[in-house]
Amino acid sequence: MSVEDHYFSASPSSPDERSPLTVELAGREVTVEVAPGIFSPGGLDKGTAVLLREVPDPPTHGAFLDLGCGWGPIALTLGLLSPEASVRAVDVNERAVDLCERNAKALGLTGVAACAPDAVPADETYSRIWSNPPIRIGKKALHTLLLTWLPRLEPGGEAYLVVQKNLGSDSLATWLGAHLPDGFVTDRLTSSKGFRVLRVRRSA
Repeated sequence: MSVEDHYFSASPSSPDERSPLTVELAGREVTVEVAPGIFSPGGLDKGTAVLLREVPDPPTHGAFLDLGCGWGPIALTLGLLSPEASVRAVDVNERAVDLCERNAKALGLTGVAACAPDAVPADETYSRIWSNPPIRIGKKALHTLLLTWLPRLEPGGEAYLVVQKNLGSDSLATWLGAHLPDGFVTDRLTSSKGFRVLRVRRSA
């Protein structure tokens, strides 16, 4: 991947060469499709693995969000765990959106829908948000991203974010606590393998 061709580029310049990848999601082995120019095309990255292992299972029903979906490990896991739920997967990377959509279809996950952020209805809200947020887009852009999406939590909803400790997880938790609207509480769910899982809750 070139310097210009980051996983958060809208249109990656690297060749769109699709290849199969076998991974374990939600306790079962599945085969998905990946490609260069997206986040972690070689497999399940360490942070996402920590998130999927440590967070409590989602409710059986509801509207969920995977923020920064990549090829779809979080969205697919949500769909596998809660097949009757509605799972929105968003990413600025067009190739990632296509891969996530194709992977969901291949696994028969009709409740998973992937799209660009600006295609999401403005009034759509979520009972769960799971995310391995794109820390490397820079602090200002990351803050804008989180303040755009976390307030979409429904009353009583919860968000889980996985962030490397050495990339500012503790300072991010403090910042969220100071900048999210009243009624939102941020704390640390757990730490594992150099990562923190942050929990954001909205009061009922």
